[in-house]
Order: sequence, then C-alpha cells, then structure tokens
Amino acid sequence: MRVSALVVYPIKSCGGVELGRARVERRGLERDRRFMLVDEQGSFVTQREEGRLALTRLGVAEGVVRVTAEGQPPLALSAEPAAGERIRVRVWDDDTEGLVQPEASAWFSRFLGRPVRLVHMPPDVRRPVDPGYGQAGDEVGFADGFPLLLISEASLEELARRLERPVEMRRFRPNLVVTGASPHAEDGWRRFRVGTLTFRAVKPCSRCLITTRDPDTGELGKEPLATLAGYRKQDGKVMFGVNVIPDGPGEIAVGDVVEPLSEPRGSARGPASTGS
Repeated sequence: MRVSALVVYPIKSCGGVELGRARVERRGLERDRRFMLVDEQGSFVTQREEGRLALTRLGVAEGVVRVTAEGQPPLALSAEPAAGERIRVRVWDDDTEGLVQPEASAWFSRFLGRPVRLVHMPPDVRRPVDPGYGQAGDEVGFADGFPLLLISEASLEELARRLERPVEMRRFRPNLVVTGASPHAEDGWRRFRVGTLTFRAVKPCSRCLITTRDPDTGELGKEPLATLAGYRKQDGKVMFGVNVIPDGPGEIAVGDVVEPLSEPRGSARGPASTGS
C-alpha cells in the first residue's frame, strides 16, 4: 500500500490543494484548515449552509494562499498572518480563538452576499482533540474534530460500483488517499506507518450532506449518501474513511509505503466527525 494523494484545505470548507509532499504537524498537515469563515456570532460557516464555497479554487506557494472564484478578483493572503483582531470562535461545541483578516473577510462577504469574517488560528492557540479518542497533547486546527482524514482508493471504487454515476474522491475531502488496500480496510486499522511516521486511526468518519454537493456547481443531490446508507450505516450514521491523529511531526510524500502496525479494531465506538 502506498500514498496516492495528499490534500490540504487551507480554508475550512473551501477548495483543496494537492501536494506531492507535506509536513505533518500536531494539528494535521501543514496549512490544512488553519483558516475558517465565521458568522457575526463567531460560529463556523461551511458548505453545509453555503454551497458557493465549493466553487472556490485555492493554491499555496511561497507562504501565500491564493483564492479565486468566478466573478471575484483574486485574493492573496499570508499563510501565516501575524496580525489581526483576536476573537472567540466556535467549531461545533469547541470554543477557540482566531485572528480576523479584514481584507479576506470583505472578499468572502461579497462572494457569499452576507457578512462573514475569515479568521486564522495563531500558533499559540491549542484546540485539543476529544479526550475520548485522543491523548494528552493531541490537537487539531479548524477541522471538525480530528487532524487528518484517510480514505483508500478501493473504498471509493467499491462505492462507484454501486452508483449509477461515480463521484470523485474530492467529495469526501480526505487528506491522505491510499492505494493498494482492500475496500474499507482502513476501518480496521488502529496504528499505521507512512514512510517513517506513525499515526493512530481513532474512529470511522461519519459523513454529512457536504458529500452530496457537486464540487463544480455547488448544487446538492442525494448521492452518494443515499447509496452509502445502504451498506455503510452504523448507529444511525453513514461512515466512509477514518479519522487519524499523528504521533509526531515530520514529512510524508506521495508514493510513501503505508503499513498497518496493529491488529484490526473491532466495531467503532461513538459518533464520528468529518473534516469539511
């Protein structure tokens, strides 16, 4: 088994950026979901309610995040801004902090036709992973709940076999894509190695309506959730992919060998969370 794709989503719920090599940090891949849109109350804004976010296209180069969308001028912002008003923000039930980026906030407010603010998570902020699944020191950026999401190509191929119209992997917004595994083999992993780094697969990922949003049009449909519900439902939730926590920092690359390190897990416990 090998890594076939590495993807980061610099702004939560916006377009992804494929990489050949990525640095792994405690919060996940470097640059992944370090920015987030919030409403006037500081609560996170995603494709669940704003389908136009699917139409954004992002790039990262030389410390700059670039955002484009039809009808808007290009936006460029520092990948690691040092300044900005510090405000309280919320991801689900987690209260944390972010630095407001005024120019980018105005850009997204125009794009969405409503007042929003773009915030960046500064390096001194610590948002811990749910202690029911993480260990002391585990943390996450603005992802829904976990630093990384892994899916095997075989799992998507199994889904495609059941769909009238196959969907692309980008519907599921993974960070790590693996080739050479059997369908849903990742469900059973507890610990695994990628290159020289080790990771914990802590639970399957429950999927939301974002997977039914066409990434090219922003429109909602019924698939692939309707089909997945027929064979991937557990405790009332549809599972696809696994949430992952790194054991430490380092680098991984497309082509790295992926090796499970422990006996398969039994049934998953508790609810799961997407990355969005």
